[in-house]
Amino acid sequence: MKKFKRYFPLFLLMIPGLLYLIVNNYMPMFGIFIAFKNINYSKGLLGSEWIGLQNFEYLFKTSDAFIITRNTILYNLVFIVLGTIISIAIALLLNDIRNKVLNRFYQSIIVLPHLISFVIVGYLVYALLSVDSGLLNKTILPMFGIAEISWYTEAKYWPYILTIVHMWKTVGLSCIIYLASIISIDPEYYEAAKLDGASRWQQIRKITLPLITPVITILTLLAIGRIFYADFGLFYQVPMNSGAVADTTNVIDTYVFRALMTSGDIGMSSAAGIYQSVVGFVLIVFSNYIVRKANKENALF
Repeated sequence: MKKFKRYFPLFLLMIPGLLYLIVNNYMPMFGIFIAFKNINYSKGLLGSEWIGLQNFEYLFKTSDAFIITRNTILYNLVFIVLGTIISIAIALLLNDIRNKVLNRFYQSIIVLPHLISFVIVGYLVYALLSVDSGLLNKTILPMFGIAEISWYTEAKYWPYILTIVHMWKTVGLSCIIYLASIISIDPEYYEAAKLDGASRWQQIRKITLPLITPVITILTLLAIGRIFYADFGLFYQVPMNSGAVADTTNVIDTYVFRALMTSGDIGMSSAAGIYQSVVGFVLIVFSNYIVRKANKENALF
């Protein structure tokens, strides 16, 4: 009872986050059965016909199954690798800024894109890429004698565009997490390394990276768990839902959304969500098993 009174303020602080977790993550799990039914709104969710795995067949039998699965996995692999490298690099640069005002300013600027809605990001990208008034076509490309490019009909450019936009929008948040880990490292390690004549790169390679490896591992494992998910806003809003570039921008989430808007079949949509969750769970358990074998201390569980 004494411990409860002592930590009561902390329990109060925990309640909002706990309620959000229950409402947002656990309550929707009761709708799993929707994936196994042919939903008839006149009969209700419970009274609708049970059809087993037929909703899952939609994802695997469609002619676009390979394309959307390939795009989802490859994009996420690139995002994980590049995102980790760029985030750590920026965090190292920020850590070297000794002026506190400038340091806070740069941190705020870097995190700002994460707070911007993808709807706004989509129009910002359009302002750059528009054929009629885009900054690239009307100002930058003519400077180099390059003809205008119809970006929204040329699929080959979009893997690069989406990767750049994703890095710009998301790197800031993970960068701050890495920066917090780097700041927590005891300065005595670096002082000892300097006395031994270690260069800045040797300090990073021998001290910084090994000590933040647990954080890198955790963030990577969490990202692997969502490798079958795609940021809907990035792949739908940024390309402006252009059908001409669908082969390179269509992922599982956007494909299911378009099918849902066409057919209104929430059973199929629910099946896709379960498929993504189960595969993500298996991947994160398997990845954690490999990490645990290599270094037990760095494992997530």
